[in-house]
Amino acid sequence: MAACNACASTEATLLYTLHGFQLVKCSGCGLAYIANQPDEVYLSALYSADGGDYHTELHDPASPAAERMLRIAETHLRFLSKVARGGRLIDIGCSTGSFLKRASRAGFDCSGVEFSKSSARVARGQTGLPVEVGGIHDSTCPPGTLDVLTMFDVIEHVTNPMDDLARAYAMLRPGGWLVLSTPNIDGLFPRASYPLARIVNHWPHPEAPYHLYQFSVATLSAMLRKAGFEPGPVEHHNIDLAYSFGTLGSLARSPKRLAYAAAFAPLAKLGPLIGQGDWFYIAAQKPAEPATLAIAA
Repeated sequence: MAACNACASTEATLLYTLHGFQLVKCSGCGLAYIANQPDEVYLSALYSADGGDYHTELHDPASPAAERMLRIAETHLRFLSKVARGGRLIDIGCSTGSFLKRASRAGFDCSGVEFSKSSARVARGQTGLPVEVGGIHDSTCPPGTLDVLTMFDVIEHVTNPMDDLARAYAMLRPGGWLVLSTPNIDGLFPRASYPLARIVNHWPHPEAPYHLYQFSVATLSAMLRKAGFEPGPVEHHNIDLAYSFGTLGSLARSPKRLAYAAAFAPLAKLGPLIGQGDWFYIAAQKPAEPATLAIAA
């Protein structure tokens, strides 16, 4: 059994198997993760837009997917405004730059980092902003210089979240903010639908092998504290229903999927209203350095 990234425990229980990937829950801290993660070659191929497998629809700004991402970018910006209104910002996993464009217009000094070479190229062209290729460890940003570092729907994809959180901490100045979003395995819909998952072999919340980790507010907050951050505001949302359950057209062609959506989509919508959304934001602050006391002569 692979060691837990948060607490290094090797004791875990199997939650679900999808496409041969085993989602387990750490017995020590509760973090859910893929025990048999794919290797770097597999992951690189998985996120290659050139191969037609990764967000290629977003490369067309007139596509429905691109328009949806612009709406989500506005939601990102609204949450970010709870903790910051300006300053130097880097968006890790910026995709084609929808959020960068909005944040720049709002007054932030923006740049991005994107794993996909093709998406990074599109982001540079559509925003006119600097976008580096790679992950957070490939950024050339000097340590201690950022006011804000955002990672929207990124932390669940990385192979070593604690390492990425440590890198984010180093990049931020004292008092700077890390702002993340990620699916919530403790949301009302994932929890309510889990007992049926093994029976019908269908649980749309975990997306193995794309999502290597499944966080809750509790497990991610604990990891942020371990990395040195002070967790701050949390906001609950639901993942787009068409993304979780299918479009009206696809549901009409599948009575089983339609029945599943009828049973659980209302819970997905209810979740955020009671603080149990299946997707959440969290902001965490790097503590400010204590003030230096002047010594009287």
